[in-house]
Amino acid sequence: MSASRRSGTTDELGPDEPGETAGSDLLAALLDGMDAALCALDADGVVTHWNREAERILGWTAAEAVGRHGFAGWAVRTADAEEVQARLMSAMTSPGRQVHEFALVTKDGGRVLVRTQTAAVRGPDGQPAGVYCAFSEVHAQIDLERSIALSEALLQDASWGVVLVDADLRPAVVNAHAARALGIRRTSVLGRPLGELLAQGVEELEAALTHVLAEGAPPAPAEVWVTVRTQEGEKRRCWRSGFLRLASPLAEEPVPLGVGWLFQDVTEAKQGEQDASLLRFRTNQLYRASRAAAECEDPVEAATVHLDFALAGFADHALVDRVAGAPQPAGEGAPGPVRLVRLAATPAGAPGPSRLAGAAGLPVRYAEGHPALRCVERAGTVRADAGSGPAERAREWALERQWPEDAVHALCVVLRSRARTLGVVTFLRGTARSRFERSDMAYAEDVAGRIAAALDLAAAAPGETGV
Repeated sequence: MSASRRSGTTDELGPDEPGETAGSDLLAALLDGMDAALCALDADGVVTHWNREAERILGWTAAEAVGRHGFAGWAVRTADAEEVQARLMSAMTSPGRQVHEFALVTKDGGRVLVRTQTAAVRGPDGQPAGVYCAFSEVHAQIDLERSIALSEALLQDASWGVVLVDADLRPAVVNAHAARALGIRRTSVLGRPLGELLAQGVEELEAALTHVLAEGAPPAPAEVWVTVRTQEGEKRRCWRSGFLRLASPLAEEPVPLGVGWLFQDVTEAKQGEQDASLLRFRTNQLYRASRAAAECEDPVEAATVHLDFALAGFADHALVDRVAGAPQPAGEGAPGPVRLVRLAATPAGAPGPSRLAGAAGLPVRYAEGHPALRCVERAGTVRADAGSGPAERAREWALERQWPEDAVHALCVVLRSRARTLGVVTFLRGTARSRFERSDMAYAEDVAGRIAAALDLAAAAPGETGV
């Protein structure tokens, strides 16, 4: 038997020549290595080719299939054989490929619904010499089509970002949503390092991608904070991300092709959660401070209690300065320059409760235009920042204003009670904290109102207080 016959093909050209043997072996290897089942029939309807995938699906070996006339009585029920044969052979006279679905019979008597693609085989003279038929189980074909459709939908119309990252951690494919989130055109993202797209958070993201390549997909989504570089500037975003390791289905050993990264922008939700959590904490601090201050016999001590409770998670330092002399009534200008006397301050070294100061009544050496002085003059809140210069310049900025040297953000809030200005409370933050925002101002003003009420009470009974 010739090599072509052994591999499931017929050879009607006579004895094998060396070149023909090599060609037949190559053809057999190609046919047997195909993922799709394939058979071929000559112009008379005789089976000439039958590969291993066809054997796997139906159970009939190449030796049992090749040489049979049509499928009647073995691969197709006799009642259906004529219709199936006609549909297959019609490809000889039809242009292009034809797609059919029909049931084939397995060797053990079962039935398999298959989808076939048939096309004519042309001879040397260009005339139809037979047909070839590639077929697969319908459910497998549908699964493949579903997978392709899902991939195309994810990479086109998904309402969340989809990025395929290669093994070098560079974006290989991005969908439209991801391109908008990154603030750049889809084609401009491809092949660029993530560090060129993100100003912050790239280390955490690359660590997650590397972990997925090595260990596989994590069991739950991860929330990653990043800062995206856009044409409008840098934007801080929180992306809830899921990761999938991509491996080639064609390799015997799992070969990682990269990572599928799916993400959704949850910045607003996370900021809402953080704001709600911060509000609960601050409300609880105000409640605890009120309970603790109610047990203080000295109103000035009660004022420092409010100050100490307010510092937790809010600022690094706090100062309380009272107006020297009589409090300033509302709507009336001061008779002379405003002078402030230090009343209390947090320790400059180790953390601890605020300490009373200024027993001598000497004014604090604030220069003209100092934020605390402006706060008293305006009877309103004043914010100040050291800016983004070098650390030495920030230190000089703080020392010039008589503040601790590590202060870079300041918030001065006026102390008002009974339509009079009693002084100012200054909250200070170091480099590890962000600048004061509007929500911080509202909280500081609430604390200042409680401190002012305590100091007003102390001024009303000077013989019983430390003022």
